[in-house]
Amino acid sequence: MPTIPQTIPVEVQKDLSLLKADLDSKIPFKKLEQNLLIATWNIRAFGDLTEKWKSESIDSPKRDMHCALAIAEILKHYDVIAVQEVKSNLKALRYVIKAMGDNYAFLLTDVNKGEVGNNERMAYIFDTRRVQLSGLACELTVPTEWLGIDTGLAKDQFVRSPYAVSFRTQNQTFILVTLHILYGNKSADRINELKGIAKWLRDWASDTYSYHQNLIVLGDFNIDYRGDVLNQTFISEGFHIPPQLASPKVTRSIFDETKFYDQIAWFKDAQGVNNLNMEFVTGGNYNFMGKTLTNQPTLTTRNISDRISDHFPLWAEFKL
Repeated sequence: MPTIPQTIPVEVQKDLSLLKADLDSKIPFKKLEQNLLIATWNIRAFGDLTEKWKSESIDSPKRDMHCALAIAEILKHYDVIAVQEVKSNLKALRYVIKAMGDNYAFLLTDVNKGEVGNNERMAYIFDTRRVQLSGLACELTVPTEWLGIDTGLAKDQFVRSPYAVSFRTQNQTFILVTLHILYGNKSADRINELKGIAKWLRDWASDTYSYHQNLIVLGDFNIDYRGDVLNQTFISEGFHIPPQLASPKVTRSIFDETKFYDQIAWFKDAQGVNNLNMEFVTGGNYNFMGKTLTNQPTLTTRNISDRISDHFPLWAEFKL
């Protein structure tokens, strides 16, 4: 595990203090035995790390130790975070976990090989004081009966297999399923995979809820716009996106506020009642633009994307 230098530059300490203060003012506090904070974050190309406090134009990657500490500070404000775009190189992830402290752990998949897999993993980072693993960890695959059949569903295995892990907190068990949908050459390329995953999870949810387990789906669905055909495909099997997260004010992309890529969702029954034993309280994003790397005012949006991410974290608070 990488070590964190004992001496952090004063300008970095000041920047991190400002970031923490802003997070504290916008993200609900963790309340013992009262709430649960779940988040999802596509951290762009989360792989290697430049071991400098300030990367230079010749450095690759541009993500440096200052950026890693900023990412760690953001992640620490949640109990469980599903992370997409973790690469085969785990240097940045290990540095971030170390910076978060001994109370945090992670679980991740192997690398998705092949061109469309983009050499990515999916991961969960969690606060062990607040949640514990409860036994299930698996990747979801397409049933063989679906393969090669023109059903309007996925005809191949999912490009990046959805990753399901069960957690326990207090008297609640919850299963998180994180995924990163195929992007493709055009939005229509995503429809079959979205439809196939929605059907797979609809069938599974019927079983899990009968055992009083909460099934929550979260990740990067690569949905372009609110209400578009991809959005409609995603919710066609009964997925519910709470209004607080569907609001146009809750942006996902640092480049385009109209994009609707990332979601946290669950199913409702035929009467419109949430298939959850936990009560959803509120949710939102965390817009870190202008709140971190403030000691480098000349950085462009693209520069921030390379250093932190091109996505904002999306979070939901539940009452226990």
